[in-house]
Amino acid sequence: MATTYDFPSDLLAGQEELHQVRADLTALLKRLPWSVEPVDGFSDDAGWRKVERPASPGWSEDEQAEVEKLRQRERELAVFVTTHRYWSQFTGPDRVAARSCLKHAREGGAGDTGA
Repeated sequence: MATTYDFPSDLLAGQEELHQVRADLTALLKRLPWSVEPVDGFSDDAGWRKVERPASPGWSEDEQAEVEKLRQRERELAVFVTTHRYWSQFTGPDRVAARSCLKHAREGGAGDTGA
């Protein structure tokens, strides 16, 4: 029998926003050049595998600010979700199971999902 959890709406909303911020940050980082600072490209095959990088123009000030904004929001949300008062009712493995269930709550489409 699966355990169900009645997550508070603010906790569900925080977790959902955390998922979205992480997705936005990942998408942004994939679009940006590989180096924050302008740097020449290079090729190195002296190690156990060949490493190549094209020249990077670096990130603009706006791009750097956007990455920092998303990272800051990600930290705020992670703290909110992990320190929420809801978790005080659980200990040890029960807390881990409930937290894992919250992370996947949107896949089930509801707050009370089986664990």
